[in-house]
Amino acid sequence: MRKAEIARKTGETDILLSLDLDGTGKSVIDSGCGFLDHMLTLFAKHSGFDLTVKCKGDVEVDYHHTTEDIGISLGKAFLEALGDKKGITRYGDTMLPMDETLIRSAVDISGRDYLSIALDLPCAKVGDFDTELCEEFWAAFVREAKVTLHITQLAGKNAHHIIEGVFKSVARTLGKAAAIDERRKNEIPSTKGVL
Repeated sequence: MRKAEIARKTGETDILLSLDLDGTGKSVIDSGCGFLDHMLTLFAKHSGFDLTVKCKGDVEVDYHHTTEDIGISLGKAFLEALGDKKGITRYGDTMLPMDETLIRSAVDISGRDYLSIALDLPCAKVGDFDTELCEEFWAAFVREAKVTLHITQLAGKNAHHIIEGVFKSVARTLGKAAAIDERRKNEIPSTKGVL
């Protein structure tokens, strides 16, 4: 069972999150931020993971704590759901067009946390969501999931499309990397024998 449930409570957020890596892309999302809800719904759909997120955060201040803490919780859940990582494909990459926008992402479920993100966001906000929080979300996820993730914007000038493209691209990339490779389903995909 490649599933995990995370409860995270701080002075700024109270989060319940569940993740099923072998789901069908179903989601129930309530973060208190409409734009983030939309991105997490897209993430579930395009990864094929089932995702439930319930967050009560200090959104009257801004969406920073909510966004970062959901990224932390999702990263922890992803790592936990992978278990010993036996049989996973390990690597994944996606080139994703979204109208005028083109996003490339690549991941190695390596046990090492590293994020390279190169976005040229043309504005500070999409609605009431600070666009810089896209990077904060993925940085928090990577730290907890212990993955190497590269995200590059190759084209695009619409901040909404860029961030949506990032979430869709990374979702598809993580879905590929976490998938079970039937030819090697009883092996750890590393010559070291551990990830």
